[in-house]
Amino acid sequence: MNKLSTLTTEMRNENSTNIDNMSTNEILTVINNEDMKVAVEIQKVIPQIEKTVETVYAALKSGGRLFYVGAGTSGRLGILDAVECPPTFSTPPNLVQAVMAGGTKAIERAVEGAEDSEELGAKDLQERNVTELDVVVGIAASGRTPYVVGALKYANKTGAHTVSLSSNQHSVISEFADINIEVLTGPEVLTGSTRMKAATAHKLILNMITTTSMIKIGKVYENLMVDVKVSNQKLMERAINIVSTITKVSYSEAKGTLEKTNFEVKPAIVMIKTKVTLDEAKSSIDKADGFVRKAIEIALQGGNEDYGHI
Repeated sequence: MNKLSTLTTEMRNENSTNIDNMSTNEILTVINNEDMKVAVEIQKVIPQIEKTVETVYAALKSGGRLFYVGAGTSGRLGILDAVECPPTFSTPPNLVQAVMAGGTKAIERAVEGAEDSEELGAKDLQERNVTELDVVVGIAASGRTPYVVGALKYANKTGAHTVSLSSNQHSVISEFADINIEVLTGPEVLTGSTRMKAATAHKLILNMITTTSMIKIGKVYENLMVDVKVSNQKLMERAINIVSTITKVSYSEAKGTLEKTNFEVKPAIVMIKTKVTLDEAKSSIDKADGFVRKAIEIALQGGNEDYGHI
């Protein structure tokens, strides 16, 4: 396994060697200058991210799930992305899951030694009943975390699709994944503090994976979240505004229609745009495999056109 000192993420950043002697403005400028390099590095690995998205999309269409596995900051990033999917896209809680070394208690406080066990990584993934239908993304800035290695090894045994996400070239976890995303963010402003650039890059990439996958399975119409789950007042207002924006009807009409659909945005849009009943709108959405554009076309044609899987 790679020595920690040889990893790019553990090397000293020549631009910040005097950071303890800088003014507040100078420190912030150094951090900002380093952060600007992140998006450029991500651009270089878009082909690998594309392969990942296509794999996740195919898995979700086939009844599979997406798992993020990590320790420390990497694990917390997986949790952050996973827990946002249900309210944003109305996905079932188990569709995108995060598996973190040390369990949920490690979100707030590190669990000593949890990340050093390959066996624990395998065990935690095994408890989620991972199968060949699923996709497992192992996240580790260093690319060498034993917990993640163990999880990927186990995932491979089940036949699941595997992806590694790291910030070092030729990382250990890449050896155990079908797709390797190595985003080389370089030495951190604070040596070894991968909660900074590496974590920023990984957060952006996880956003790209889930958002693009959800767009591809019909969770978005134009650039609006039409599968938003209305669970609070803010999201209710968002739903009303989405329907009003797309259909050009008044706020009150949008709200009234949403009340009929139990605040499901998709059928409300189809009902208003095509003047069909709630049942007819839902039927059209089913025939369109969840895609609002196609559902509107189907409803306008009297529901006779079956587009099947799009």
